[in-house]
Amino acid sequence: MREVTTLFLKITVFIIGLLVLALCIFLVPHMANFAAKLYPNIAPMKYLVFMVMYGAAVPFYLALYHAFNLLRYIDESTAFSDLSVKALKNIKYCAITISGLYVLGLPLFHFIAKKVDPPIGLLGLIIIFASLVIAVFAAILQRLLQEAINIKSENDLTI
Repeated sequence: MREVTTLFLKITVFIIGLLVLALCIFLVPHMANFAAKLYPNIAPMKYLVFMVMYGAAVPFYLALYHAFNLLRYIDESTAFSDLSVKALKNIKYCAITISGLYVLGLPLFHFIAKKVDPPIGLLGLIIIFASLVIAVFAAILQRLLQEAINIKSENDLTI
């Protein structure tokens, strides 16, 4: 049963990665061109959008890689190991990095949202909030897993 569940999660991680790749290939260039058309007098507008969006994609894919490794550790029955704690720590740092990049890009999105009828500035806030929730969740899991490993090692020493 565990292998089926982790297989489902691995497939889900893979599909999420493909969806974000499709967004990076098809949607981000359109967004950057749209921002450049809104403000033709600001030359680097297009490249600022590219930097924020593609810059956040790198830690996103690193987090997906570490999540995939974490699922592999669960399959191999080595979930209670320092490798799992390290993977959770890396996921936490990736989520914080994504949130930080979008916080830095929030004035840019606000600047674009001024000229767009439906405000898209809320999208940046949603991404910031979601990545911070993931970072906090990963930090809590990291701490709990580290405590479980410590308890397990203490029990192994007493037997």
